[in-house]
Amino acid sequence: MFNKDLILQLLENRDGRALLTFWRGRNAVDIAALLESVDDAARQAAVFRTLPKDLAADVFSYLPGPTQARLARSFADGELQLLFDALHLDDAADFLEELPANLVTRVLQTASPQRRMAVNALLSYPSGSAGSVMTPEFVSLRPEDTVRQALDTIRRTGIHKETIYTCYVLDCRRLLGTVSAKDLLTAAEDAAVRDLMTADVISVGTLTDREAAARLLAKYDLLALPVLDGEARMVGIVTVDDAIDVLTEETTEDLSIMAAVTPDEKPYFAASAWEHARHRILWLLILMLSATITGSIITRYEDAISAVPLLVAFLPMLMDTGGNCGSQSATLVIRGLALDEIQPRDVIRVVRKEFAVSLIVSAALAAANGLRIFLQYHDAAIALVISLSLVATVILSKLVGCVLPIAARQLRMDPAIMASPLITTIVDAGAVLIYFQAATAFLPLSV
Repeated sequence: MFNKDLILQLLENRDGRALLTFWRGRNAVDIAALLESVDDAARQAAVFRTLPKDLAADVFSYLPGPTQARLARSFADGELQLLFDALHLDDAADFLEELPANLVTRVLQTASPQRRMAVNALLSYPSGSAGSVMTPEFVSLRPEDTVRQALDTIRRTGIHKETIYTCYVLDCRRLLGTVSAKDLLTAAEDAAVRDLMTADVISVGTLTDREAAARLLAKYDLLALPVLDGEARMVGIVTVDDAIDVLTEETTEDLSIMAAVTPDEKPYFAASAWEHARHRILWLLILMLSATITGSIITRYEDAISAVPLLVAFLPMLMDTGGNCGSQSATLVIRGLALDEIQPRDVIRVVRKEFAVSLIVSAALAAANGLRIFLQYHDAAIALVISLSLVATVILSKLVGCVLPIAARQLRMDPAIMASPLITTIVDAGAVLIYFQAATAFLPLSV
């Protein structure tokens, strides 16, 4: 960890030489974290200005969007131009997406026409597509190049590329194959690139879902994934670091939806209490109002409750057990859908498996709970009602929990929407209905 007080003291003493020495060899991610810990915006900008030029762009790319925007406001036009030109194109596009319109205009005015066109091209792709997260900065080679020529190309252009480990063999922008830097370094200098390249290349289109592209990178253990346009010409690559960011964002979004919270890109402490409440209250209102269904069912059985008040004592246990069982199934199915282990066409197989699981689980829970109730209350009829209700509730909840996420995927919705809160609401209503139907069938009640 860095000593923030030491850095601020060096800054106050205007000891630029000591600061340059301190930054040398430091990790850009750790420096970004240090900058985040500086609360005062003016001091934050002052610390950033002490970074060497070759390090400043890397550090800036690791800062959250709000911090980037705050720093950009404090920069002069010349500083903005130097920073914007030093960023990789995909990082530059991400930077602009986080800025208000007036700052975007100011940044683009300082950029060269070529860079402005390149960044605008990236920003034109739909949000959530592979094109929106790719970078056009990759090493391209010709099939007729020798290894010596290929290595000269890497030395000459590699400093401006996102990665040089995987190189792409192109003919009139058509992707012919890939060759790794390792293969080039270990081959004879007069060998032809076409003889070293791998022709079987995994690629995606610019409009491919970015999460699908990230999963391909993970599936095939790739460091970068080529992206082709509608005419099958290579226009960029999605790198593994971008894929990790995509999967992290998607996982965060799914977790938020599963917890009935509207997703928010801001860090927890960066969002105000009002913003947190705004993202939660709508779902809470929907779920609260939907719970009236359960209440109306209970109201229908007031006579049964009056006849046997003990029935009320077991309602929370039944509803909680049903909700927990449904959440377990939903979580596993949502995970399977996210990893492509489960497809919508597998719905029958999933239902069969979850039904088998529900029989085992419900039998164990019913036996344990039925025995406990009989020993505690010495009432075989009540124990039977609770046991049968548990079996039916567990089966219902597990089937609902596995089918709803698959149905959501089939309807092109996020399966996470069908997670815990919604399933719990549905299962609660079903559990209450099953319970009182069983009670009226097996107990001497008049309803």
